[in-house]
Amino acid sequence: MKKHSENTAFFLKGVKDGVPIALGYFAVSFSLGILARKAGLSPFQGFLASFLCNASAGEYAGFTLIGAGASYIEVALTTLIANARYFLMSCAESQRLAPDLKLRHRLLIGFDLTDEIFGISIAQEGCIHPFYPYGAMAVAIPGWSVGTMLGIIAGNLLPARAVNALGVTLYGMFLAIIIPPARKSKILAGLIAASFALSFLFTVLPFVSALPEGTRTIILTVGLSSLAAILFPRRPETEQGADTA
Repeated sequence: MKKHSENTAFFLKGVKDGVPIALGYFAVSFSLGILARKAGLSPFQGFLASFLCNASAGEYAGFTLIGAGASYIEVALTTLIANARYFLMSCAESQRLAPDLKLRHRLLIGFDLTDEIFGISIAQEGCIHPFYPYGAMAVAIPGWSVGTMLGIIAGNLLPARAVNALGVTLYGMFLAIIIPPARKSKILAGLIAASFALSFLFTVLPFVSALPEGTRTIILTVGLSSLAAILFPRRPETEQGADTA
């Protein structure tokens, strides 16, 4: 009985902390739904895609490639690369789980280890109780999935001009993600500018412009991230600051 009440308490705390996340997810996934509709997905397909892949960058890349007629392999590889940061988050959070925590709990926690749920979970004191992220997931996943489905439905009902206008909100979200850190780091700002320039060049240069969009995205993502890791390795937090002006 004591264990049951403890699980309930942590679950409800996770739900409480997850409500703001769910509301934010709903707004973002609604815009993703507009993109999914343009790619030809049905409301159910969009709901299922967001239920199984709760990741804005990964879904954006996936829907874009689906709309461009990319192959399954290109979609899978691009989504894997876009979501690769979750491997690092999983490694970090696994160190905060109880050593004797059963595998089924670890798998369930890893199923929806998003940036936001990782943030609120890792901020908890001591070992992370599995029912805390479960509570956050219980509201975050529906918020993301239903938002995508409603975005597709709205895209089917609204005029074409309204759909195009709503589609712009997703680009605004990505700008909101990259601008703040770019203002703090000249290196990051330069890399972002380089990615924009190279993305344009890849559409006009001979040979590479003939490659499928998915292949170009993979080449740019892997190439730029590898080059940045070699030229600008991340220093410990205590040593950072020289390039953040």
